[in-house]
Amino acid sequence: MANNYSQRVYLVRHGQTEWSLSGKHTGKSDIPLTDAGRKNAAKLHPVLAHLNFEMVLCSPLSRARETAKLAGFEEAITEPNLIEWDYGEYDGVTTAEIRKTIPGWTVFTHACPDGETTDQVGHRVDQVIEKVRHCRGDAILFAHGHVLRVLCSRWLNLPPTDGKHFVLGTASLNVLGYEHETPVIQIWNEHIH
Repeated sequence: MANNYSQRVYLVRHGQTEWSLSGKHTGKSDIPLTDAGRKNAAKLHPVLAHLNFEMVLCSPLSRARETAKLAGFEEAITEPNLIEWDYGEYDGVTTAEIRKTIPGWTVFTHACPDGETTDQVGHRVDQVIEKVRHCRGDAILFAHGHVLRVLCSRWLNLPPTDGKHFVLGTASLNVLGYEHETPVIQIWNEHIH
């Protein structure tokens, strides 16, 4: 199928959680949104309400599902490949804590014991991108910080490790698309006030 170069792909990171606020890596732990996280997710609704999406996908974790619902997409389809990075032993641990024993550690450049590698996350998001590119219209994806950073990197045909260059705040709105046939970032890390 030929690519639809007018396609736009909206990426929404879930709203704030207690762990995102404290800097803890929040992989498969199902941490709920804070009141502020719910409020910020709800601010997305009027911005997105006038747009039409052929595909609406969501991570299976409740923080992403609730964000989708508050943004007006209660019927989002669960996409297992949008689940956050499996941090293994580092789930619930901050980067500062990890760096006490492994100086310079980042999720993009070092291992997560009993967790996923950068390449494994890249493989998962490649499958999501393939699905999205076969969609005729625009798509919106509700997921998590690190997995969406890798997805952005892969959209741009960069290695998964280049996700380290794309900071992504909670409840942020991001748009990927094309300039002619070249995959590009159209909007990044936009916060709705």
